[in-house]
Amino acid sequence: MQVEQARKSSQAPTRGLALLQDPTLNRGTAFTEGERDALGLRGLLPPHVLSQDEQATRVLINLRRLADPLDKFVALNSLHDRNEALFFRVLCDHIDEMQPLVYTPTVGLACQKFGHIFQRPRGLFIGANDRGRIEQVLRNWPHPAQLIVVTDGERILGLGDLGANGMGIPVGKLSLYTACAGVHPNLCLPVTIDVGTNNETLLEDSFYVGLRQHRITGAPYDELIEEFITAAHKVFPGVLIQFEDFANHNAFRLLQKYRNRICTFNDDIQGTAAVALAGLFSALRITGAKLTDQKILFLGAGEAATGIADLIASAMVAQGLSDSAARQRCWLVDSKGLVIKSRTDLPAQKIPYAHEHAPVGDFLSAIKALKPTAIIGVAAVGGTFTREVLEEMARLNERPIVFALSNPTSKAECDAEQAYRHTNGRALFACGSPFDPVQFNGKTFVPRQGNNSYIFPGVGLGGIVSRARHITDDMFMAAAHELAHLVTESDLEQGSLYPALPRIREVSLHIAKAVADTAAKNGLAGTPPAPEMLKHIKAQMYDPHY
Repeated sequence: MQVEQARKSSQAPTRGLALLQDPTLNRGTAFTEGERDALGLRGLLPPHVLSQDEQATRVLINLRRLADPLDKFVALNSLHDRNEALFFRVLCDHIDEMQPLVYTPTVGLACQKFGHIFQRPRGLFIGANDRGRIEQVLRNWPHPAQLIVVTDGERILGLGDLGANGMGIPVGKLSLYTACAGVHPNLCLPVTIDVGTNNETLLEDSFYVGLRQHRITGAPYDELIEEFITAAHKVFPGVLIQFEDFANHNAFRLLQKYRNRICTFNDDIQGTAAVALAGLFSALRITGAKLTDQKILFLGAGEAATGIADLIASAMVAQGLSDSAARQRCWLVDSKGLVIKSRTDLPAQKIPYAHEHAPVGDFLSAIKALKPTAIIGVAAVGGTFTREVLEEMARLNERPIVFALSNPTSKAECDAEQAYRHTNGRALFACGSPFDPVQFNGKTFVPRQGNNSYIFPGVGLGGIVSRARHITDDMFMAAAHELAHLVTESDLEQGSLYPALPRIREVSLHIAKAVADTAAKNGLAGTPPAPEMLKHIKAQMYDPHY
């Protein structure tokens, strides 16, 4: 279905120079002799016909000449603007090399420099000045969107308020939906809702692309979001909307407001949770321990931390614990210290994890007091898993579980080499940013990035194929189990808690099936399940080959 709708949106009689200037149709020097005659391209291209393989090789040669990751990002973005199929061919065939360039960690710097490297608009910018006409703005989009990634730019990765510059995040996410799960590009719509920015540096930057005003808040903000949600479902019926990089004070309440009304999820809360839980399942395959025996201490208490804690607690309940007992296994440390019941400054999402305990002011002291089996860093404060923290975890546990999940790299709690060295090679490590293999004590460890791209592309594909009315926590639980199941014994032997990234399309395919199956089981599917669901989903996946 998604392939058919995407094809219909691009069946325009485009010829000649207009064809070469349309990135969704352009094949450049790969147009054949016959196509050049039939489409009015004779003389508009150099005479030699290149295969797509040859074009991809040329792209890689030129890309690898560049030393600066931001220059590589700009080069790939330019390719995307010229030849969409070739862009995705390079991205799919070299996902290990390309994903860190089109998404984390490079996308963080690209957002910071967005106005300075801007070349061509992509997606829709909806401003606070568009109130009352958002439906009209959405109708300017030429394709039948089935998947929207939307941000308001207030909490971009660990970098804070980047305003309209945050558009790099929805664009990057949707590139991964296509590359990792085969969601057709014509069905993907990146949206930035520009409500202003409180980043004074950006407001003073002559190249800043957004509204020159401070953020609107309160009722005007909520009314703008409501108008967007209503208009999106009128213009694109049944569209799946993914909230991305909203600040904590909006992310939780918007998810709660809309999750049972439309088909939506928040990747920072739910996608991060699923990938972390999958990593935990993998780690426990190595230790042989039970999930219900784990005590997890989080550095950070925002969207990611509470989302992960919620899903871990749900998994513990599924394995026999009461809800109260499961939550007692999860503890949070925020900027003011250990989250405990006696504190009076706690927002609603932290309260379920505020337990009885004496005040503890810092993370290392919390480790010594609570003796956790796992620490998970999601506070976006670089270097906070210090040597002392890691050594204490190694003293307490034969195989300490250490997840340094903050990104970009500058915000990582520790790097892979530090995690292995300070635990004498015993850490079960996952990271939010990519790190190279580590040689230690004669063994090669291959840390894998606990990147949400293992989860959200498959969840989105499963939601689209099943026409799910809602995206539920049960679907993310199913996705986490499926991801952990796809980790091989050879992966675990080298310390890898996730599958190799080149398997990402296989991973997304199986997660999409798990999500579609869950939708059908829970009565949330808008279409009957196909007899052979894996084959059915695979047939829907976009192929970037000419």
